[in-house]
Amino acid sequence: MDISHDALVAFSKSWGLFYLIGLMVGVLIYTFRPSNRKKFDKAKQSVLDQDDKPWT
Repeated sequence: MDISHDALVAFSKSWGLFYLIGLMVGVLIYTFRPSNRKKFDKAKQSVLDQDDKPWT
């Protein structure tokens, strides 16, 4: 089986593109699931609850 370098590069670029698209869709689904809302709200509030003063 003789696979040319150009064919291998084209396959790798296509697979990488579909991999990144799939990863992006997965992250968006995870982010916007209603069951994760409580977790993200808690994380948002924890940043605001910390004392805002200079280090001593």
